[in-house]
Amino acid sequence: QVQLVESGGGLVQAGGSLRLSCAASVNIFTLIAMGWYRQAPGKQRELVATITSSGNTNYADSVKGRFTISRDSAKNTAYLQMNSLKPEDTGVYYCRTERWVGLTRTPYWGQGTQVTVSS
Repeated sequence: QVQLVESGGGLVQAGGSLRLSCAASVNIFTLIAMGWYRQAPGKQRELVATITSSGNTNYADSVKGRFTISRDSAKNTAYLQMNSLKPEDTGVYYCRTERWVGLTRTPYWGQGTQVTVSS
């Protein structure tokens, strides 16, 4: 079992910054990848950014150049630095990871943290 605990959400004005943290209960190098997803009211959950165990990153087009995903292996924590925030970035941000359980890629989700960007 992998537990993920997010923190760092809050209310910020447009143009501001926030840093989200996702602390994992296991060594993050045992995980296939870590990622951030978000869900706005009335919309489907969408991918924001991912980072693999080898450090490769991937971003949604809507956040490229503004958000940066990173990790600290010593703390078993992934981060999402969000700059130049826009009202459309508002939503609940979820940390997600996958781990091999036998031959099955098993996903795990955090509880989510609210990000609200005011105009």
